[in-house]
Amino acid sequence: MIVLNILTALLMAYLAWAVLYQMLPSVAGHFFKTEKGKTDGKQRRFAVLMPAYREDRVIVDSVKAALQQNYPKHLYEIVPIADQMRSNTLEQIRELGVEPLVVNFTKSTKSKSLNAAINAIGSGFDAVVVLDADNHPEPNFLQHMNETLGKGFQAVQGRRIAKNSNNAMAVLDGVSEAVNNHILCSGQRALGLSARLAGSAMAFDFQLFKRVMKDINALGGFDKELELKLTMLRVKISYAPAATVFDEKVDNTHTFSRQRGRWLAAQYRYGQRFAGAAIRALVLNGNADFFNKTIQMALPPRLLLPIMLMAGVLVSALFSLDVAIIWQLLLAGSCLSFALAIPQAYWGKEFFYSLFELPKAAASTFKALMLIPLASKSFLHTPHHKSTNA
Repeated sequence: MIVLNILTALLMAYLAWAVLYQMLPSVAGHFFKTEKGKTDGKQRRFAVLMPAYREDRVIVDSVKAALQQNYPKHLYEIVPIADQMRSNTLEQIRELGVEPLVVNFTKSTKSKSLNAAINAIGSGFDAVVVLDADNHPEPNFLQHMNETLGKGFQAVQGRRIAKNSNNAMAVLDGVSEAVNNHILCSGQRALGLSARLAGSAMAFDFQLFKRVMKDINALGGFDKELELKLTMLRVKISYAPAATVFDEKVDNTHTFSRQRGRWLAAQYRYGQRFAGAAIRALVLNGNADFFNKTIQMALPPRLLLPIMLMAGVLVSALFSLDVAIIWQLLLAGSCLSFALAIPQAYWGKEFFYSLFELPKAAASTFKALMLIPLASKSFLHTPHHKSTNA
């Protein structure tokens, strides 16, 4: 009984920490609008890298969207990185005046594609942007990225929003992205910490990106390793909410599980790998940003947190009403932090109807946990479909 009580107390402490960690940036995010400071006025030359593994269905439309920037044409170059794509797709890209970089790896990963592109394009660039093959940047995307880099930042995360809302699962995934933007980007920056890196809609100083990426060969979740290595170097990751990219959201439970399994595998793998270095950096050098990124990797899946807390409420009610009250408070705090993080624009009929899909989404997240061992050994690709802006 004593052992059970100790384990219960440890679980409660872990989940209470997760609720507090979510609540603080959820509140703080409402006080962040944009990065302060004046830009240097320089117009940087961008390499826009678009890794595309078997993305024949979406890459052509994405290249078209990327070409529509309100930014001097001679100051940006679109580089689709075509891995195992059809020849007719490559020809369609060339007809747009863009030359794809063709690669073919035995085991394909995003980090391999990006490193191949960096080595191929030379050094005639000031900054690099990473977009996914399904991403459609808004026309002022590069301009906003240029302004934020001009404020002295070397790494910037843009705002990803849903490109599709074709069913309830896609709506939920879009809401999840908005919550991540608020808590892990706006909230973290309001607290003086680095924003997360989302894997796309990102901009970096070219030389910094080249230097850090050469040592990254992640099977999945290269963005997690990248943000840990950047914060270890004391590079602050900025957030530019005006630099908007439309990103395709997952619309079925199978793909949702595989995608989340890949993300969770990377999150926990890199959190464990960098934990010791982060503690030393905090104690010896006061690097709180790096330490914060590492403990962020230890958070439970956000969708499962309220479910775990609800289970705590139900089980504890059978044994101790006093303990049940603590679980209830934690559950209320978790739900409130979610409510505070969801933008007002999402509070409509579509969102409330999508809540009926939450049990399926939760089950898919549990399945994602089971896929972590597989995701640690092989790359779980997320297929994309041709879709239009929501």
